[in-house]
Amino acid sequence: MDTSLEIIIRLILGALLGGIIGLEREVHGRSAGLRTQLIVCVAAVLIMIVSENYHLYLEHINPALRIDPARIASGAVIGVGFIGAGVIIKSGFTIRGLTTAAAIWVVSAIGLAIGAGLYVEGISTFLITIIALIILRRLERNLRTLHFKVITVTTDRQKDADKEIASVLSEHGINILSMDMEVDRSAEESTFIYTVSTEKKEAVRDAFLRLGDMGFVRRLKVDSQDRFSV
Repeated sequence: MDTSLEIIIRLILGALLGGIIGLEREVHGRSAGLRTQLIVCVAAVLIMIVSENYHLYLEHINPALRIDPARIASGAVIGVGFIGAGVIIKSGFTIRGLTTAAAIWVVSAIGLAIGAGLYVEGISTFLITIIALIILRRLERNLRTLHFKVITVTTDRQKDADKEIASVLSEHGINILSMDMEVDRSAEESTFIYTVSTEKKEAVRDAFLRLGDMGFVRRLKVDSQDRFSV
């Protein structure tokens, strides 16, 4: 069985590693920040310690007794899944909190590794996680990625209005993926709903201003369809 000093070292190390990852999430304004990640990691360490020592304790009492030391630890992973689900928020087309949920999951795995005395494995995973959260985050900002938007344009019932709108979007480097149309005869309005993509964030803004200057346009609306947000 592990000594009291060894157990304390594992718990403190788990708190330190989980706290650092939680601090990164806290800095970026996520709900599962410093305290949450620290507590999850320490809990995972303790669960692994209990799992291992309970197995050894039963063998000490009666060698004929058998228990799988991984069963208690596996229950911790399932429990962490519920916590992770709690930080994922869907708002319209956007899903927020996936990275934070993944961080909680990996923090629990780090805790289990530290609790099992696998220091090299646990610390290595911690370092990889920190690199992914901090360094790769900066790299992502410099990548040219596609941004998806839904542009809704309400116009007078003018002939070829859709063609003029499509021309403006094309001029600004915006690709039209699909277009839906609604007609309100009582209000003499036509509504065009475009699902678009572009690599330039400012392109939609510039096109929005250009469309707003067109005399036949009555209303404009832009919704984000970017799928994931950390």
